Amino acid sequence: MPELTRRRALGAAAALAAAAGTQTVAVARAADTGHHGGPEAFDEVYRGRRITGRAAAGGGGHHHEHGAGYAVFIDGVELHVMRNADGSWISVVSHYDPVPTPRAAARAAVVELQGAPLVPLGMPMPQQ
Repeated sequence: MPELTRRRALGAAAALAAAAGTQTVAVARAADTGHHGGPEAFDEVYRGRRITGRAAAGGGGHHHEHGAGYAVFIDGVELHVMRNADGSWISVVSHYDPVPTPRAAARAAVVELQGAPLVPLGMPMPQQ
């Protein structure tokens, strides 16, 4: 049997960590998956804002092309979400910070908005 060296020990530890990380991501994604393979619906108040998410009815139109047929709303205003190829989600508000679920995308957007209202996509910005 070969002698245990520091290099082999570190290699084995890295392999175990990678395997554990892969399982954790798979379990997290499976937990947030609904009956038909899509994310589960949610409706909650987060930091004083009502966030909801559900399968999009009809699935047509620009707003649902990248969101895999899923719609997210903050205080009744649609938050444009997109699903990445790796299964993570981003929103128009937190575009460069991928998260594992649409619920996490809604929560991240609420944090980023810091109390400001969400302006619907395609609407002009209010003048200050």
